[in-house]
Amino acid sequence: MSEFWDQMESPGPGEVVVGGVPVGPGSRVRLRPGNRADIFDLVLDGRVAVVESVEQDDEGAFHVAVTLDDDPGRDLGEARLPGHRFFYSAEEIEPLESPVRVLVAGIGNVFLGDDGFGVEVVRRLAEEAAVPEGVDVVDFGIRGMDLAYALQREYAGVVFVDAAARGQAPGTLTVLEPELPDESDTLVETHGMDPVRVLRLARQLGRLPALVRVVCCEPVSVGEALFELSEPVRAMVGEAASLVKSLVMEMIAESTVPGSRDPAPR
Repeated sequence: MSEFWDQMESPGPGEVVVGGVPVGPGSRVRLRPGNRADIFDLVLDGRVAVVESVEQDDEGAFHVAVTLDDDPGRDLGEARLPGHRFFYSAEEIEPLESPVRVLVAGIGNVFLGDDGFGVEVVRRLAEEAAVPEGVDVVDFGIRGMDLAYALQREYAGVVFVDAAARGQAPGTLTVLEPELPDESDTLVETHGMDPVRVLRLARQLGRLPALVRVVCCEPVSVGEALFELSEPVRAMVGEAASLVKSLVMEMIAESTVPGSRDPAPR
């Protein structure tokens, strides 16, 4: 069985053209599996999915790897686990007009007290289900490499949510627009979850979103082995969630104005 998946996941082209429309990682498609008898195909017929990659099997045929748009276990599909990741030929997918895509990334260690602020904020957003179509709200925790790979998809913008000591009163919220790393910056750090490190690694992998914001909260303390947020920081979770939503809407508006931004850097 593992040999089959190895064959299915040989490197393919960056995208394929379906009905005159380029389809690649991040594209939204509707599944049209045709008359195949597989029970999954019968269940998934007509569902909306997100393209993760274009693969080529050992016979040279191309297959589009997708995860379901509404699958709560999409991160498992992105990790290439069967059951959340499906393959279709170009003839079995229908390209959809994609909304502007924005990633909200909660980062931090929930076992270190206030360092888990970003994780709590994205959990609040996920519970509220109050983000528009095309916005992915993801708890990345301390998985910096996974976040850098996620930024390779066609996101117009990303909002990092984190705790950061900036010498202000505990609980103070700040919005930062970090300077994107220069292409000549070749230092790659795969450990740690500092947003700048993640952006640097994403640049080395090939792509950064055009719009980047960091919502950070001043912690009471960092690095201590605590399992809950301090009171000043916990009190700001709801306000931070509202702030993130407003930033996301600004990104969507800015990205939908023709010529408002240059294409995302690659």
